[in-house]
Amino acid sequence: MRELALLGATGSIGRQALDIVRAAPDRFRVRALTAHSNADALFALIREFRPSVAALCVRPDVIPDDLKGVDWYFGPDATVQAVRAAAPADVLSAVVGIAGLPAALESLKVSDRLLLANKEALVTGGSLVMNMARDLGKPIVPVDSEHSAIFQCLQGRGDNAPAALWLTASGGPFRTWTAREIENATPEMALGHPTWRMGPKITVDCAGMMNKGLEVIEAHHLFGMPLDQIRILVHPQSVIHSMVEFEDGAVLAQLGVPDMRVPIGYAMGYPDRVPFRGERLDLARIASLTFEEPDTARFPCLRLALEAQRAGGSTPVVLNAANEIAVGAFLNGRILFGGIARLVEATLSACPGGNIYSAEDVFEYDRQARAVAAELLKRL
Repeated sequence: MRELALLGATGSIGRQALDIVRAAPDRFRVRALTAHSNADALFALIREFRPSVAALCVRPDVIPDDLKGVDWYFGPDATVQAVRAAAPADVLSAVVGIAGLPAALESLKVSDRLLLANKEALVTGGSLVMNMARDLGKPIVPVDSEHSAIFQCLQGRGDNAPAALWLTASGGPFRTWTAREIENATPEMALGHPTWRMGPKITVDCAGMMNKGLEVIEAHHLFGMPLDQIRILVHPQSVIHSMVEFEDGAVLAQLGVPDMRVPIGYAMGYPDRVPFRGERLDLARIASLTFEEPDTARFPCLRLALEAQRAGGSTPVVLNAANEIAVGAFLNGRILFGGIARLVEATLSACPGGNIYSAEDVFEYDRQARAVAAELLKRL
């Protein structure tokens, strides 16, 4: 039985991870649960799974009497404190945004493995995280469906070196829309993802293909693959989750129904698999699998993400900060969908680049970029 700390327990990934725990109660013991501000949902999960440690970044007015025996942490660094206190075998980080970076670094220090669903930790501090993992000899097991697919395919490589990684993308709700239609899309339109059920921020990122750009950056760090050897294919059926092309020309793909419990369960059980009663893939019913090249003209956020990683240094930090500000403004109705890419591009142009040597550097560049993006937002 492995002890697990689940960071972001009330979000989409967190809830599905707990489905895996329910399906295999003899395999996992929940040691810690954290959330940002959804106190009532976290209280319910604590009553069900009985962790010894819990955290909320936003302190609630009252802790119920029956939960006062839990070791509680509150405030902006509550997640890091909870990880440190729990010191579990595994930490599954499903925190949204750059807030996941300190949690990832702390998890590598105190746990045996980091199960990573927080791509922003690698987008903003990829070298810091990967260097620490290497120096401490701690594995990072990816949870994102695309990176889990690549990770699974690489298990069968033997002496056959990977030549290219292929990330697939559903194309999101705007795949067939014109540029004008995408420009004027509303939050309700963007949140209607055709195949995956995710939280609002990542769903909006998927709609504009920013998420795919962030995934390319994540794959670059996770697998040590140069950017020009990481390719993207739009695959509307979302059956092939990603592929690895090897030196001898062989291509291995990981297939399955679009269900995040598959990669989550794989990460939690690795190197074993955790069975659960999910839907089975029926290729005869699906009948055909199709592929398209991504269109960076209609989806400029993808281009911006790739350019940011090529620029290196602090530029991916600025990209991520500006995107978080822009997506928040979009979801709050302050800008239409096309404003996301414009705000990100304007922020990148306004922020000078620099080098990253520490987590403090990351957060300083993030702070500066958010201030710039907030000011630019007033002009959109």
